[in-house]
Amino acid sequence: MKRTLFVFVLLTLCALAFAQRAGTSMWINVSTANLKSSTGFFSSTVAAVKLGDEVIVQAVKGNSIQVKTQAGRIGWIAKTSLSTRRIVAGSGTANASAREVALAGKGFSQEVENEYKKDGGKTANYDAVDALEKVTVSDGDLEQFVDEGHLARGGE
Repeated sequence: MKRTLFVFVLLTLCALAFAQRAGTSMWINVSTANLKSSTGFFSSTVAAVKLGDEVIVQAVKGNSIQVKTQAGRIGWIAKTSLSTRRIVAGSGTANASAREVALAGKGFSQEVENEYKKDGGKTANYDAVDALEKVTVSDGDLEQFVDEGHLARGGE
């Protein structure tokens, strides 16, 4: 299992490296995300994208990729929010949940998840992860937290 997972991760990294060339299509693999005006965490939001949206790679800078939406909006997004595989929800006779589609875009399937759950959830608490994914914090609240805590904002 460890070897299979290692090979999968290696192939995924190779695919991402190849896909990060200007003009290449990629797909959003998270429920929602904001395209930012630059790579800085607190950069202004240019547009919102959602699971399955196709974007075209414009440039790569560190862990961020500049993309262009189908509507022509250009902004920066984290590499981890993108997939090299087309993500289509609700195709065929059975509808997939957004979570299932996102996991599939990352190479997960129900069988892979079941393998992780074999130990009775001792290594992965999926309920806690699901609950955490539902928590949202506005950009304004996050900026206030950083300011009040005198935290470093980080650079671009």
